[in-house]
Amino acid sequence: MKKIKMTTIKKQMVSRMACVAFALSSGITYAQNTNPETTTQRDGFIFEIVVGGGIISLEDSAGFQTFDNSQGTFVFPDLKLGYMLNENLAITAAMPGNIYKFQDNDRHFGGFIPSLQYWVKDRWWIHGGIGLAIDSPALYDIEDDVNDDWNFGCAVMASTGYEIYKKKNFALNIQSKLVLGRASLEGDAHRDAVLFNVGIGFSWF
Repeated sequence: MKKIKMTTIKKQMVSRMACVAFALSSGITYAQNTNPETTTQRDGFIFEIVVGGGIISLEDSAGFQTFDNSQGTFVFPDLKLGYMLNENLAITAAMPGNIYKFQDNDRHFGGFIPSLQYWVKDRWWIHGGIGLAIDSPALYDIEDDVNDDWNFGCAVMASTGYEIYKKKNFALNIQSKLVLGRASLEGDAHRDAVLFNVGIGFSWF
């Protein structure tokens, strides 16, 4: 009898918690729909700058580095330019990039990626594209004949973000980004890279 009673009590508690959760979610949804600050005026040109950090793994066919050794890195630069085609869709040019260490020099692996950004919900967006991979010396660490080579190839990018603050033509978001790229090196060699970043984006519309 006690087991049956405890089971009944647990079922009642679960039902009540479900009702409370439903009520809270409905209230939040209603508040978002009635709050004039929840809808950003997305129109015209877009500019975004991202600050954050992540992980980069590199491997080259010459054998100097492999995917077994990942590096913590900071995002620099990470920019986005674009134009709103409609309220929920934008055509963009993304410029992701990470600084990494190679043979005691700082280098930059990034790209210039034509892409599309789509707002699935009022605050949640997805973003992706394919374009040019760029492997280059960090601009503050260029050494002639040591760290001055620029290498190019192909990169694909996918990212998603959620706007935690919005007001008129400004939005603050948290986002994650994955970039896969390959750059061609001298002597028919190549360098592959996998970048995963988490950051805060500052967007103007």
